[in-house]
Amino acid sequence: MIDAERFDLIRRKHGAYGSWAVWAPPSSTPKSNVGDLWVLDERANPMLLETLNPGVVMVGLNFSRGSPYEPFQNFHDPRPEAHDFKIRFAFSGTPLWGAYMTDIFKSVVEPDSKALLKWLRRNPEVIIYHIDAFRQELSDLGHPRPMILAFGHAVYKLLIDNLQASEYACITKLMHYSNWISKDRYRDIVHRQLGLVRELPNNGMQPTAFGRG
Repeated sequence: MIDAERFDLIRRKHGAYGSWAVWAPPSSTPKSNVGDLWVLDERANPMLLETLNPGVVMVGLNFSRGSPYEPFQNFHDPRPEAHDFKIRFAFSGTPLWGAYMTDIFKSVVEPDSKALLKWLRRNPEVIIYHIDAFRQELSDLGHPRPMILAFGHAVYKLLIDNLQASEYACITKLMHYSNWISKDRYRDIVHRQLGLVRELPNNGMQPTAFGRG
């Protein structure tokens, strides 16, 4: 869980790009209600702070579309072209529900990750700047060595290459949710990838909810 003071700090300081792996449940369709942010309002959702786990951090690369206009809206995109609903489906009912979520490159909007990575290779100072900002974000979360889940190979490599081993418990690479596969297939693949994880920070829960079949 997280206390109210730290939760408010994260919302004020990092809410423009950070969020939490908590979503309203779907109703009529798999994508329904994914953008409902009342679940991330501690006044509307009194159990919220007990649900959150700053010891697990899910990390994406950057905004693929326009920046969010409300705190914690990132990873809760309701637009038809968005795939955020697959994350909800994959982690619902697992010990990873409630993890913190963020991107490495906070102010960069680029739907083509290859173009972004090419630009970063020509401007390595940008990587240093954003990795330092990511370190500060982790510090504000208050967990000394979180488990980091990286969405896609690019994020995984950037984190492995630029963070010190003492800064995290482990870094696990997950398939990116933007892949054009079904939500069921995405969940199956991610759960297999998470089979390598042996312990969750903060609560010590074993990932027995994850299937391998």
